[in-house]
Amino acid sequence: MQALTIEVEGAALETVHVPSLPGAPTLVFLHEALGSLALWRDYPARLAAATGLGWAAYSRQGHGRSAAPQTPRDTAYLDREAIDVLPVVIERLGIERPILYGHSDGATIALIHAAGADRPPTAVIVEAPHCFVEQASLDGIRATMARAANTDLLARLGKYHDGAGALFAAWHSIWLSPEFRDWNIVHRLPAIVAPILAIQGREDAYGSLAHIDAIAAASGGPVETLILDGIGHSPHDEAPDAVIAAASRFIKALEP
Repeated sequence: MQALTIEVEGAALETVHVPSLPGAPTLVFLHEALGSLALWRDYPARLAAATGLGWAAYSRQGHGRSAAPQTPRDTAYLDREAIDVLPVVIERLGIERPILYGHSDGATIALIHAAGADRPPTAVIVEAPHCFVEQASLDGIRATMARAANTDLLARLGKYHDGAGALFAAWHSIWLSPEFRDWNIVHRLPAIVAPILAIQGREDAYGSLAHIDAIAAASGGPVETLILDGIGHSPHDEAPDAVIAAASRFIKALEP
């Protein structure tokens, strides 16, 4: 395992890279809205062991131990991560065949990248993706804000982020803003030709199965889905064995 610091657009990003064997794909993990490299815990290593692949993960700017953002977050923040930052990370790590594995915001970044990058990924795995803004998402965010006001949520986030308070505020402020209400990436999905595995729990507090349905209906390449009963927003945390099994089958079925 190589612990690295990569500088992208003047910002230092904490990164881990376990190289694949020559010619093999590499799993690239993209964390959720309040996530970081550390918050993946041992899941990347477990999936890598199950598939025999190398892996990489990093904390986006303002997350984990990466540099703080220099400008306020706006409605294009996911696009910038997908089109401006992620390709640089992949190139700096020397990854030739990325399999993007994104959770929540990270899943959306993976989809935007797959639809618009100069070099499409080998495949995409998305958990709890956001393709548009719906009431369920806004309700889930407001519930988390209430929990932060009445519990030690921010203190617990502070164990994983240098700027937990600023990150939390940036997250809920942009998603609840009027200008973000019409945000939508469904029109981009037909440009994705890479195979997709889309995963979601039926009890996800931040989004309905409509996002999975949109991906299955609109994407330009093959799509497999995994819907998990009794599971919420983090399938890889809540049902890791089922998710690893499905992801491993999906990856092993890819063209060599």
